[in-house]
Amino acid sequence: MQYGFFDLENREYVVTNPATPSAWANYLGSPEYGAIISNNAGGYSFVKSGAKGRITRYRFNSVTAHQPGRYIYIRDKDADDFWSASWMPVGKSLDTYKSECRHGTAYTTISSEYKDIKTETDYYVPHNATHEIWRLKVTNNGDTPRNLSVTGFVEFTSDSNYEQDQVNLQYTLFITRTLYKDGYVLQHINENFKDPNKVRMFGVVGADVTAYCGDRDKFVGNYRSYANPAGISDGLKNDLNYCGNSCGALQSDVLLKPGETKEFIYILGQKTDAEAKELINTYKSSQTRVDDELKELKKYWHGKLDNLQVKTPDDKFNNMLNVWNAYQCFITFIWSRAASFQYCGLRNGFGYRDTVQDIQGIIHLAPEMARKQIEFMLSAQVSNGAGLPLVKYNHNAGFEDTPDDDSYVKETDHPSYRADDALWLFPTVKKYIDETGDIDFLDFEILFADVNEKASVYEHLKRAIDFSMNNLGPHGMPAGLHADWNDCLRLGKTGESTFVLFQFIYAMKILKDYALIKNDVEYITWLDKTLADISEKTDCLCWNDDRWIRGFREGGDIIGKRGDPEASMWLNPQSWGVISGHSGDERGKITMDSVYRELNTPYGTMLMYPAYKDHAFDGALALCFNRGVKENAGVFCHSQGWSILAEALLGRGNRAYEYLCEVSPAYMNEKADIRVLEPYAHGQNIEAKDSPFSGRSHVHWLTGAATTVMVAMVEGILGLRPTTDGIVINPSIPSEWKNWSMTKRFREKTLNISINNPSGSEHGVKSVTLNGNKLAENFIPVSELKEVNEIIIEM
Repeated sequence: MQYGFFDLENREYVVTNPATPSAWANYLGSPEYGAIISNNAGGYSFVKSGAKGRITRYRFNSVTAHQPGRYIYIRDKDADDFWSASWMPVGKSLDTYKSECRHGTAYTTISSEYKDIKTETDYYVPHNATHEIWRLKVTNNGDTPRNLSVTGFVEFTSDSNYEQDQVNLQYTLFITRTLYKDGYVLQHINENFKDPNKVRMFGVVGADVTAYCGDRDKFVGNYRSYANPAGISDGLKNDLNYCGNSCGALQSDVLLKPGETKEFIYILGQKTDAEAKELINTYKSSQTRVDDELKELKKYWHGKLDNLQVKTPDDKFNNMLNVWNAYQCFITFIWSRAASFQYCGLRNGFGYRDTVQDIQGIIHLAPEMARKQIEFMLSAQVSNGAGLPLVKYNHNAGFEDTPDDDSYVKETDHPSYRADDALWLFPTVKKYIDETGDIDFLDFEILFADVNEKASVYEHLKRAIDFSMNNLGPHGMPAGLHADWNDCLRLGKTGESTFVLFQFIYAMKILKDYALIKNDVEYITWLDKTLADISEKTDCLCWNDDRWIRGFREGGDIIGKRGDPEASMWLNPQSWGVISGHSGDERGKITMDSVYRELNTPYGTMLMYPAYKDHAFDGALALCFNRGVKENAGVFCHSQGWSILAEALLGRGNRAYEYLCEVSPAYMNEKADIRVLEPYAHGQNIEAKDSPFSGRSHVHWLTGAATTVMVAMVEGILGLRPTTDGIVINPSIPSEWKNWSMTKRFREKTLNISINNPSGSEHGVKSVTLNGNKLAENFIPVSELKEVNEIIIEM
């Protein structure tokens, strides 16, 4: 069943049926003030941290989804009937209630129509602001006047710490009180401390407040719910809370003439009384402020997205690459894994591997943002070359403790370094330098995490290689340490990971290119010898007929060999064998054919197969999951982009595209009841063939899949591969794409690229014409580019 459609022109997803299989969400705000909102206005808001800065309440995993949220109730006082401006929480019959939700880039607009009353509500956080706006327009489309009460409602948390608010009730039920001021409710937490960070406000501009409520229990009433609160059916009674649960509810009574529209602006934030008053007056003084802020917000985000736009024969591909996959990359870049409808916000820092990878998805759209984050993550690299597994939100470079310190382990619950963390720096730094040509970045000096010592980026990368070399297992491969990328596969401290081995090989190849630029002769000699030795060991130890093994346990047992009753085939070593360049064309095709034969499903490639059930070892933690789910032979979406990229690098455009269509959410828009999650945002995992619910997706939005699939689409399928001194264009596309185009901003120049593919090729460039001049190859030097360039590719 289909619940909505993509509107590419407006860069929105439009939900036309509000009864979606799950809460279909959007993100608002910035790192300073964040908000998540569903298609039925459910969700929550927070300042800086979803764990420690929560200002509004949301009940995770509740029986009735989407609740509570940003609710606006409308009551017809003459008819004694009420409804909400979003379908939920009141939930009127969809036979008489019409709803539409338009999720856009950092804003959401929810419209409704019921008994001749039309509403339109814009929800957004102004650019670089620390408050949110709900702008409501109410229109009387009937031919008689309507006597209405309009009430905005939000439920505050009793403590900024989410866990304290939800669990420590013997404390949090005795620390809040609310006050009513002129047009807004003010909530105080620990009022006696006079802490400005413990005051919240909810106000309204555009109509007088007839009545108010600051007590959640009085607003809802005994044995009622958000669907039929006493404060709406009976009207607000000017109740305020002292202890208990706080809320902000503001009622405005209006008489709406036929054809008349009334506008209300609700304002929510963590603000002191003085700040709240100033904010209220700011919106009172300007009739165009909301429209101006929405315009600014769209201009900002659309400007980022405009840096790469495509027009292919596939509208779903266009919508994902031009808008939704790109926007999701920005969201994961900003929020990491901090706050969603599944992540409660309790992670107290940035995961190193996740965050470094998330940078890759935005480099081609916002390299200046990417660089800032790369610098930050390099400052979280320990002087021994490893990354801090968890980088604290209050990270203090040069003075951090590490997994070698009990204090770090106690605070973060991370007892060891990870084998792969620092190796993710190499492709990320390479993508940044190739996109920008900023080779001087290698000389930029950055502190290490644990010592007050600066070193160049080049030295940081060398230290990462040192860490791997200083932690080799008995076969001379990188040791598994606590875990590699797969946290559910513990090979043991001296176990060895083939996946990490291919990352290590790729890292050394990248570093060799930089060593050549630096004329680091002695290091080049060492890299060449080490690469040759490692490559020989790889072929000798890890090749198994038609696949690369997954690795070795402590004690030498092989994981992932042909003929094993369980987990005989693993995805990541096969894809990374290709990505690293080690597999070459012949073995690359053999291994990826094995992937297609043994791991592919209609909904993506499984992480491994067969699932663990009876033959798991102690470190096979995936056994805790049902078969066909998550790491136990599920489709783990993060790894899907690597499969797509590997096939594209092998020149097999049809298969790369097939993999993309299996996993990209837009291709499930017509099968939303199977997918359940949003059809415009990747999830963390998809249930695979051993599950009775194959195709059902879980854990929305905050996933590395956004970045890996974006990179696979850009570098793999589109074939846009910048280098330090130019750009290679080498598409691997479905043979049915005969004519298509793309526009890319590259080093402050515009590339208008047209691709002609009359013979239906999957791969291979016959000719490249730049501004009317035929080039000798499909590499375009920066030195030959004008401000605006017309490029024609013949396949």
